[in-house]
Amino acid sequence: MAGIYIHIPFCKTRCIYCDFYSTTRSELKSRYIHALCKELQMRKEYLRGEPVETVYFGGGTPSQLAEEDFREVFETIRKYYGMEHCREITLEANPDDLTEEYTAMLQQLPFNRISMGIQTFDDATLKLLNRRHDAEQAVKAVHHCRRAGFNNISIDLIYGLPGETDDRWKRDLQQAISLGVEHISAYHLTYEEGTRIYELLQAHRIHEVDEESSVRFFSTLMDTLDNAGYEHYEISNFCRPGMYSRHNTSYWKGIPYLGCGPSAHSFNGDSREWNISSLEDYIHSIENNCRRFENEHLNRTTRYNECIMTSIRTRWGVPMDIVEQRFGRELWQYCMDMALPHLNDGKLEIRDNHLCLTRKGIFVSDGIMSDLMFIED
Repeated sequence: MAGIYIHIPFCKTRCIYCDFYSTTRSELKSRYIHALCKELQMRKEYLRGEPVETVYFGGGTPSQLAEEDFREVFETIRKYYGMEHCREITLEANPDDLTEEYTAMLQQLPFNRISMGIQTFDDATLKLLNRRHDAEQAVKAVHHCRRAGFNNISIDLIYGLPGETDDRWKRDLQQAISLGVEHISAYHLTYEEGTRIYELLQAHRIHEVDEESSVRFFSTLMDTLDNAGYEHYEISNFCRPGMYSRHNTSYWKGIPYLGCGPSAHSFNGDSREWNISSLEDYIHSIENNCRRFENEHLNRTTRYNECIMTSIRTRWGVPMDIVEQRFGRELWQYCMDMALPHLNDGKLEIRDNHLCLTRKGIFVSDGIMSDLMFIED
């Protein structure tokens, strides 16, 4: 099986924390959709005939597209890749785009999952982040999706935001739970260099939350969603039983995927490719049949390290039998040796021949990943 990621770079406005590639140049949308479909056609052999199980429209703001744009893309995917094996087709969306009319239109398309960037239900913080919606619109957007017939809805939250308190974070979580969504992703705010929020931090106009608070917010997240019946299946992701994101899980499990659009990454098991991060250059290169991209061949050590880095994040953990099969007895033994101190102090455990983080280990997962990864001399 394989996945397809479609990058839609258009945004009405840029959020101050976002470092994904996006643009407000909506006048290029029509040319872009044609170029995107041409890239899909040009790269039809990339997945080596693997059936496509997931399609994910990310961004940017994919909900800025119109029905005819989606139909053009879906027709291209169906023609060159087939969609008869698709089990999950996701649209990332902004709450203010998800009107009653828009969600009804989406239901006429192949989408069966909506991923909504809410971030917080605190109106003052939403305004600071330069989000286009308020809390009321976010709640209405979920209801609109539900009434349109969507029964797989995910929402994104961010914690550790400027001025975050325990009470505000608990209110965000309770509001999210009350909406009855199937999936919740919750990420700690990171201050990426080059973003507006990073500039505000450097100018001391806002302040980063302290480490003790961050740990407490994460504990609250895990406890609250666990008590509400959500499974913690990846460090930042929670779902109702069985409702995990199949597309994102394919990244963590090393399943091949094709990424189309500016800045989009692809992986075929042996190498990675990533397109140029410029809308204008992307369109021009595709129109002239000379896609601009970079690639990296993955040697055994790199593939082992990626396997550790991605799989240890999930509740399924590192499959030690696959480590031995793919990377050899030497790296298997190295992994077990490096895991031993963490097994002894209760940060790792072995379940069904999988090396898994315990709750204690989740809090220091970056250090554990680093220990398990192999650094060549």
